[in-house]
Amino acid sequence: MGKITNPDPVKLFIGMISGETSLFDEVMQKLENIYGASDLESPVWPWEHSSYYADEMGGELKRKFVFFKPLIDPGTISGIKLTTNKLEQHYLNEQGGRRINLDPGYLDSAKLVLVSTKDFSHRIYLDHGIYGEVTLIYSNNDYQPLFYTYRDYRSEEYLSVFRKARELYKKKY
Repeated sequence: MGKITNPDPVKLFIGMISGETSLFDEVMQKLENIYGASDLESPVWPWEHSSYYADEMGGELKRKFVFFKPLIDPGTISGIKLTTNKLEQHYLNEQGGRRINLDPGYLDSAKLVLVSTKDFSHRIYLDHGIYGEVTLIYSNNDYQPLFYTYRDYRSEEYLSVFRKARELYKKKY
C-alpha cells in the first residue's frame, strides 16, 4: 500500500487574452490582490493561433502570461478557475461577450497543467465542473508538447517564458 502524502506546492500562472491590452494591467492588479505579487510577466504577443474567440471578443487579440510568486496547493486550482471565471464576468461587452479571457494553470519541475470548464478525452475531472490537463511535460532538459497541446503552447516564445518560470519555481522550492 502506498503512503498518502500532501502534494508539493506549485507555481500559479494565468494566461490572459484580450483585444484591449489596457485590461491586462487592470486585471493583473486584481489578480495580485487575490493571489499575491507576480514575479514574472510575459511580453504581450499577438494571439493568432486560432479564431476560437473571434466571434465573442473580436479580432486582433493579444496574449500575456503572469506568474505569481506565492506557491499554491495544486488542489486549489479548480477554485482559482471559478474565481477567474467570475472576474471575466466583470468585463463583458455590450453583447454579453467577454472582453478578456483568463486561463489559470500551474507548473512544477515536471509539468505544466491547464484547467478548463470543457471536458475532452485527455482531460480529467477535478472538482466543481473543472477539468485539468497536462499540457507540457519537462523531459530531456526542456518542455515537450503532447499530441493535444495547443499550437501556441508549442511556440518558442511561450516555452521560453515557461522555462524562466520553472527556474523561478526551482529556486523557491
